[in-house]
Amino acid sequence: MSLREQLRADMAASMRSGETLRRDTIRMALSALSLVEKEQKHDATDEETLTVLVKAVKTRRESVDAYLAAKRPDLAAAEEAEIAILAVYLPEQLTDADVDALVKQAIAETGASSAKEMGKVMGWLAPKTKGRVDGKVLSGKVTAALAALG
Repeated sequence: MSLREQLRADMAASMRSGETLRRDTIRMALSALSLVEKEQKHDATDEETLTVLVKAVKTRRESVDAYLAAKRPDLAAAEEAEIAILAVYLPEQLTDADVDALVKQAIAETGASSAKEMGKVMGWLAPKTKGRVDGKVLSGKVTAALAALG
């Protein structure tokens, strides 16, 4: 079963069980996916579906930060609940140790020796970490590792 089909099945199940937050969150993700499919004029692959879900989670994380800064913990909690629902469909997240090991491997594989070559390292890492680690965390670790080299 594709990721898209899984989302549709889970939305139907949440509708039957009366889980409105889950239903609405999945419906939003499917809506965003439909927009992508209309733009690309084909059914989304699992990778494209994953990209939509990662973007949705990232948007919600940014909203959580904004709500907390505005002293609105109630709205932040609602966004956190949506993140938890969407996280079920994302691949298993990498640990800090795994990310550090991948960063070291990327630097070794690309031969990067300075911060000027960050793009090369990030390009090597991107397909291996997609949806498994936050981009800000990854770029911070790459920046720190490259700064330590030179």
